[in-house]
Amino acid sequence: MATASVSFKSREDHRKQLELEEARKAGLAPAEVDEDGKEINPHIPQYMSSAPWYLNSEKPSLKHQRKWKSDPNYTKSWYDRGAKIFHANKYRKGACENCGAMTHDKKSCMERPRTVGAKWTNMQIAPDEKVESFELDYDGKRDRWNGYDPSTYTRVIAEYEAREEARKKYLKEQQLKKLEEKNGNQDDNDVGSDEDTEDGLKIDEAKVDESNQMDFAKVEKRVRTTGGGSTGTVRNLRIREDTAKYLLNLDVNSAYYDPKTRSMREDPLPDMDPNEKFYVGDNQNRLSGQALEFKQLNLHAWEAFEKGQDIHMQAAPSQAELLYKSFKIKKEKLKSETKEKIMEKYGNAASEEPLPRELLLGQSEREIEYDRTGRIIKGQDTSVPKSKYEEDVYINNHTSVWGSWWKDHQWGYKCCKQTIKNSYCTGLAGIEAAEASADLMKANMARKEAAEEEPVQHEEKRLATWGTDVPDDLVLDKKKLAESLKKEDERRREERDERKRKYNVKWNDEVTAEDMEAYRMKKIHHDDPMKDFLH
Repeated sequence: MATASVSFKSREDHRKQLELEEARKAGLAPAEVDEDGKEINPHIPQYMSSAPWYLNSEKPSLKHQRKWKSDPNYTKSWYDRGAKIFHANKYRKGACENCGAMTHDKKSCMERPRTVGAKWTNMQIAPDEKVESFELDYDGKRDRWNGYDPSTYTRVIAEYEAREEARKKYLKEQQLKKLEEKNGNQDDNDVGSDEDTEDGLKIDEAKVDESNQMDFAKVEKRVRTTGGGSTGTVRNLRIREDTAKYLLNLDVNSAYYDPKTRSMREDPLPDMDPNEKFYVGDNQNRLSGQALEFKQLNLHAWEAFEKGQDIHMQAAPSQAELLYKSFKIKKEKLKSETKEKIMEKYGNAASEEPLPRELLLGQSEREIEYDRTGRIIKGQDTSVPKSKYEEDVYINNHTSVWGSWWKDHQWGYKCCKQTIKNSYCTGLAGIEAAEASADLMKANMARKEAAEEEPVQHEEKRLATWGTDVPDDLVLDKKKLAESLKKEDERRREERDERKRKYNVKWNDEVTAEDMEAYRMKKIHHDDPMKDFLH
């Protein structure tokens, strides 16, 4: 509600104001009028219709919602190109030395340089140009269409229309020429035939101007016109006699029709005879013609990229199409080669070679006798069905095939009882040798089992402290062993503190059994868990 300004109202005045607003919204009371005498829509919210307090508006108005602060310097006019304002008869001081105009100097003159300028000849003085200056705002300076005259585009439209008319006229002349030649080449005897009548009608129809024919498929429409302008012809999407897609099947559960895109992908009448249908859904266009070829081209490009080919359908479409063409040629070549190999190996039943007469008529000189059930009693041996693998092929001097003998979960040859495939046949000698080898193996296994049952008594060996075998005649003297232990302790003390070592040291290289035993006893074993408690 457009209100003038915020003022204090009593409860009764506020109630009356609300009732008046409700009556205006319901159309029972006349709408409020602003300063210019225009009606204010009563449905406008109050936060939009109420004017700010600092405007001090006495009457209801919507001026505060409009652009009431306009820039006086801004103008929408443009330069008057090519306009002249004054044409002098003689040269004036300060004018251009080349052409004589006062609006520019010789350096910025756009006329061709004269041999002798107008300053000296005082002839052919050029008129002064109209110089204008405009102050444009930010958007006006960057408006690329500022100063453009829309009426100039009518020349482009006229050029295209003239070209279209010339094309139609040329096609009409060619059509008439072909029909007249066809009509003139016919014999005189066939003048009254139906085809001649048809051709005559075609000629008469071609001679009629298109403007005089029915234009039920055309819609006249104004194209980008503000106050007149050009008129273009726009073809309608369909002829009005055709049935719309969504009216072909009124069942709710039939094919879905999208009104925004005007598309119906599925077939609205799937049970109808295909010969009587003229519309089978928009998916038919995607699965036929060039759309299917383009889909296959995209699939081939994706598969080639996944396999390592440097190809991209959008980046290099020509390269992708050439690669797809070469792929199809190679595929057809490989397919033909495979077909030729199969025909060369198995023959061609569809060839032009005549079949034998016996096969065609099913007759032969062989007499065959059948019983009541249709089984052969006499005249033809029952043939064993053959497989695709080679049968009864004996290799390496064998008289039976592999797999003709089975023992201990192993296949073998029946002739020599060998379980090694592709082995050489040894005959009866091989069978006897295998049996003897098996008997010998059984005897050895029985002997081994008997030996394992008897416990073996091992002689206990005495080992010295240092880990070697103790000879039988070795006797260690206990006194010498105690002296060797003392010497070992002194040696270890000297190793810990070298200050106690004497200057002149005499070493005894003779090592007795007691010294060796003392060294072994004092030696630290790193694997011993009690090694930290020895010293």
